Amino acid sequence: MTLSLFDQFMSPVLWGIPLMALALLLPWLLLLKPCTRWLSNRFLTLQNWFLNYFMKQIFLPMNLKGHEWAVLFSSLMLFLITLNMLGLLPYTFTPTTQLSLNMAFAVPIWLSAVIIGLRNQPTHALGHLLPEGTPTLLIPILIIIETISLFIRPLALGVRLTANLTAGHLLIQLISTGAFIMFSLMPTIAMLTSILLFLLTILEVAVAMIQAYVFVLLLSLYLQENI
Repeated sequence: MTLSLFDQFMSPVLWGIPLMALALLLPWLLLLKPCTRWLSNRFLTLQNWFLNYFMKQIFLPMNLKGHEWAVLFSSLMLFLITLNMLGLLPYTFTPTTQLSLNMAFAVPIWLSAVIIGLRNQPTHALGHLLPEGTPTLLIPILIIIETISLFIRPLALGVRLTANLTAGHLLIQLISTGAFIMFSLMPTIAMLTSILLFLLTILEVAVAMIQAYVFVLLLSLYLQENI
């Protein structure tokens, strides 16, 4: 039983062909692109409003150099939200429950921000490794600790996204299995459990959106420190 709970997180394979590429391609097919040949609709208007609001929240404290990353961060935000939301549908797969995929998103952007900081302002970038006013005896220890914390950042990003989505999916499956088993034995308890399952699903939808926002927000904070 324990093994079957984690089968939903295995990469799907059909006839020996991995379907991860199809799962990553599907979100881009669902997002609408503005065109001059047809009028806007409500979904496209809502999508544009969300993007504008997101850009203001992320890039307001940044300088003009950071605004060059707006397209990358907005695309990543929409991509992660769509992947997380599609994974809540029945008979689907959530690619963002794979730590390797999340690390593939986090490491290149984090590393790019660090390299930009070391190239453009090396003194300021290295100054983060040693707080001002540190006693002489604590300087080597603090440099080691700050260096470790710097390299742990992308790992923390990937683990946070993976753990939150995995925990939510497991809770939904456990509660739905319990409600299905109790339906014939205790219908009243099963109905109450189904209400709890519905509320948990709404919470998981919120978590899917919030975790994508937090992922991109933390990347923007790392970029802000280096530009």
